[in-house]
Amino acid sequence: MEEMDGLCVRDCTRCPELVESRSRIVNGTGPDDAELVFLGEAPGANEDSEGEPFVGRSGSVLDSALRDVGLARADVRITNCVRCRPPENRDPKKDELANCRGYLETELRRVDPSLVVSLGKVPSQHLLGRSVAVTKEAGTVEDVRIGEESIRALVCLHPAATLYDRSQKETFEEVIARAADVAGVGEGDGGQSSLGDF
Repeated sequence: MEEMDGLCVRDCTRCPELVESRSRIVNGTGPDDAELVFLGEAPGANEDSEGEPFVGRSGSVLDSALRDVGLARADVRITNCVRCRPPENRDPKKDELANCRGYLETELRRVDPSLVVSLGKVPSQHLLGRSVAVTKEAGTVEDVRIGEESIRALVCLHPAATLYDRSQKETFEEVIARAADVAGVGEGDGGQSSLGDF
């Protein structure tokens, strides 16, 4: 894949409509060996202007849930199924998801996380390759094929869901706590006890 430099896509013109609507390609951020990867759908207006995933209100919700389990944004990798902003923030189309899939698979292979958390319906369905009822399935973990390899995926609500429906906040926070636990990171990490020396 000639357009990819490390984990960054430098130049891509596969989706004419997205090339038209983006001001830049928004690549994943965070450690290139993160245990935990959060997968969103596509960049929105804030992400497109700042060049980083999840920087708007949804990003604040995610950051706050991470802090609650003892993680900082810098501890995890955050990326999207599609790296360019769709016009009017519409959902990415099937061919756009397909066009970007190779980049995502390469990123996941190279990062090799313990767990990928899919944030919302589009990334969950894209990753699991089936229809997903996110509210019902939030918190479920299953193995997913990425090329030749298998990776663990955890279905999660989109952080924005908590902004429109407060009752979703608790579920979202519980799933983030479960993610940290499954990946063995954050405060739930048994090895981090301050009594470890005694």
